[in-house]
Amino acid sequence: MSNSPLNKAVVDAKIKELRISDVGKASIREIVALVNLVEEETGVKYIRMEMGVPGLPPAQVGVDAEIEALKKGVASSYPIIDGIKPLKEQAALFVKNFMNVEVSAKSCIPTVGSMQGTFSAFLAAGFVDKKKDTALFIDPGFPVQKQQMMVLGLKYETFDVFGFRGEKLRVKLEEFLSKGNINSIIYSNPNNPAWICFDEGELQIIGELANKYDAIVMEDLAYFGMDFRRDFSKPGVPPYQPSVAKYTNNYVLFISSSKIFSYAGQRCGLMVISDELYIREYPDLQKRFESPTFGTTIVLRLLYSISSGTSHSAQWALAAMLEAANSGKFNFVEEVKAYGEKAKVMKKLFVENGFEIVYKTDLGDPIADGFYFTLSYPGMTGNQLVENLLYYGISAIALDNTGSEEEGIRACVSFVQTQQFGELENRLRLFNAEFQVK
Repeated sequence: MSNSPLNKAVVDAKIKELRISDVGKASIREIVALVNLVEEETGVKYIRMEMGVPGLPPAQVGVDAEIEALKKGVASSYPIIDGIKPLKEQAALFVKNFMNVEVSAKSCIPTVGSMQGTFSAFLAAGFVDKKKDTALFIDPGFPVQKQQMMVLGLKYETFDVFGFRGEKLRVKLEEFLSKGNINSIIYSNPNNPAWICFDEGELQIIGELANKYDAIVMEDLAYFGMDFRRDFSKPGVPPYQPSVAKYTNNYVLFISSSKIFSYAGQRCGLMVISDELYIREYPDLQKRFESPTFGTTIVLRLLYSISSGTSHSAQWALAAMLEAANSGKFNFVEEVKAYGEKAKVMKKLFVENGFEIVYKTDLGDPIADGFYFTLSYPGMTGNQLVENLLYYGISAIALDNTGSEEEGIRACVSFVQTQQFGELENRLRLFNAEFQVK
């Protein structure tokens, strides 16, 4: 690596300092810590693609509303655990306007980011039926959700959806569900990291099988409306954000403010439970948590125990952002299209320098340009690619961290600045010059 812009010895020393046994298999946070140390030591800025950090300013309507709420003194009082009324009402309206799904305000619950929402939902679903002790992840997916399952001590199974699109998905899901031990099905749409988007046919399959086998579907909508091939930005006007909620009442949706509103720092997301599931009674769940229904277990047992509610002022911010979107005053989709524009340029730079897109198509169509894309390099495993790129000032995580069976890496575009494109191109040329013959 004689042409590397970094001193290999410095990188190696920092890997040793952090006691990372295999840097190719490092977690997101380990890569973050490593890159921070190398940047501090060398002064060389990395092209950072390892973490899905919003790269845009927060929605001003939210900032203004939160400041106003703080001025009114909300910081001195505890929020209602299941959320302030304006937020719950605007959340239900948002789901109607942008998903064409009816849900009551009661069933829309603010959480400390979607992470707290998934943590609570995983825990509740793990005890709805003592015969069903396993969750099923449709991978690839967000690595930390598996970590949540590990922390909770709950079982899970996974499969890579790469070869099971369309009707093949039904066969694969039945393979797991027919065993009778699956309590929930978990996936993201658009997908982190492959950026594939389940279509209505696939969502119908998931919904029908959830009904047949009585499984709870957990749909992570962190990148709501960000399949930029279609315009989901107009409230009450089709097309709508695709969702399994049209095909089953056994659903929990997670809507994040971190990506669509760039409001990550205040940790305020939404968990939307179907009205039917909210009031459903599960004898085994009651025995475990002494709470009559799925919804009350989530709110009065789990969220109460974990954090006793979500930031009071941030709830007013999210309520204002949702209201602005619902009224058509704030086009949140237009605001985040910059991610797609960056992805288009970055993909081109990588492909021109010997890389290949791993998840290339979405049911026969070219994959959309969005928040993430996936890359491989001939002759390298994903773990080797992560490690080798680190010496060229480019950071990412391996696809096997996300549950993918494909060799490659996940690239996140959000934290890469447009003024870094020239440096990215230069480093990729050096990388390709070093490794293409090998």
